[in-house]
Amino acid sequence: MHAADDTASRYLADENATLALGAHIAAAMQPGMTVFLEGDLGAGKTTLTRGILRGMGFAGRVKSPTYTLVEPYAVSNLNLYHFDLYRFQDPMEWVDAGFRDYFNPHSICLIEWADKAAGLLPTADWTIRLTPVEDGRNIEIQAHTEHGKACLAQLALTP
Repeated sequence: MHAADDTASRYLADENATLALGAHIAAAMQPGMTVFLEGDLGAGKTTLTRGILRGMGFAGRVKSPTYTLVEPYAVSNLNLYHFDLYRFQDPMEWVDAGFRDYFNPHSICLIEWADKAAGLLPTADWTIRLTPVEDGRNIEIQAHTEHGKACLAQLALTP
């Protein structure tokens, strides 16, 4: 993975490469992180999330939270919450849903379509962008906080 101080990127040839990178990313993530997942429909956001969860040791089913808005996963002493805000029509739906308590020092929150709750979410430690290219996809991870930069540096050092 190529990395600058606050950005890392890579080409992923297929779904297996996306899952493998997700497992690699999991090793660098820490409790308390907020991660925005960006990309068009079908770009691989849920596949990457599945890879992250597999890398954390979760063996159960991982599905898109498009209709449930959030899928919670308990992994060891950590809660990972995978949000999909695609169906939000108004950012205030975020407040009405009561998701604020999910963001705490003991959880990791992955959010698809974060722009649908603009101005109401915590600052992202990372933004992960997935862009389809030919048969694969490009992935870019950008760190926005000191915590995010430290985790990204850990990712760059991970073999």
